[in-house]
Amino acid sequence: MEDFQFASIVVSTIRNAPVLIFAAMAGLFAERSGVIDLGLEGKILASAFVSAGVAYSYQDPWLGIAAGMLASVALALVQAFVAITQKGNQLVAGMAINIAMSGLTFVVAQYFFQQGGRTPDLGEARLADVILPGTAAMDSIPFIGWLYGHVIGGHSVLVYLAFLLLPVVHWTLYHSRFGLRLRACGENPHAADAAGVSVQKTRYTAMLIAGVLCSFSGAYLSIVQSGFFLRDMSAGAGYLALTAMVFGNWRPLHTVLGCLMFGFFGAVQIQIEGVDLPVVGRIPGSLIQMIPYVLTVVVLAGLMAKSVAPKALGRPFVKSR
Repeated sequence: MEDFQFASIVVSTIRNAPVLIFAAMAGLFAERSGVIDLGLEGKILASAFVSAGVAYSYQDPWLGIAAGMLASVALALVQAFVAITQKGNQLVAGMAINIAMSGLTFVVAQYFFQQGGRTPDLGEARLADVILPGTAAMDSIPFIGWLYGHVIGGHSVLVYLAFLLLPVVHWTLYHSRFGLRLRACGENPHAADAAGVSVQKTRYTAMLIAGVLCSFSGAYLSIVQSGFFLRDMSAGAGYLALTAMVFGNWRPLHTVLGCLMFGFFGAVQIQIEGVDLPVVGRIPGSLIQMIPYVLTVVVLAGLMAKSVAPKALGRPFVKSR
């Protein structure tokens, strides 16, 4: 089964999606509370660099993940301070984080590791894949062996965590007291405030959760997928995650489906690169790399008018007297 391109595309889709799922779920919490989280890209880069650097230095991937989480949460709290406490421009704050982290991670990586702005290969410090019991015994069974060993199994813990997030986030948003308050702050913060809900505290909590979730996206990039940190290695994943959120109309299930769609096209991009296709022949690599971003433009152009964002999204809350 592994000889077919379809099998490789399916497995690659599953492995590509977690980067987007973690970031999109982070953005979902932030934006459902009323804060535009345009700084996802910067938080991904920061956590990717810190996770890789600490994991390499201490040869411990879990320590790297924890350190990346602290970096991402610190940026999220800075963003929250500007957007919530200071009531600053949320778009500018997010873009400032993205631009700052794009340059800062490169400079710090060059200072510490002297490898052109990247970290050394992690080697044994990479997060290992989970091999399910009985994988070897079932490997000889057509299709079922591939399904069990490579689709269900054979991934890192972070892949399973990404897909487990879907029911957890859905329950939190729609079936918990915190989720009700979160959505109220994003839709009508003045009504939430009148009902005794602290809008500022709820939004800070949402940004804290967003920082934690976004850190897993960066850690996955460097500790699982690549095995090192490279400048701007997120390659627009934060913006793709925001697009998936718009595609999903700020709902968890549809957002994850959007992430899987982008993961699928990323897998197709890898499969057709350097391959002679019927009629069209070999497509230039630079043109193939444009596929996810062209798709982003198409999705935004087709769905922006149909998507309904939280009504208070991007509006600083000023308490009524």
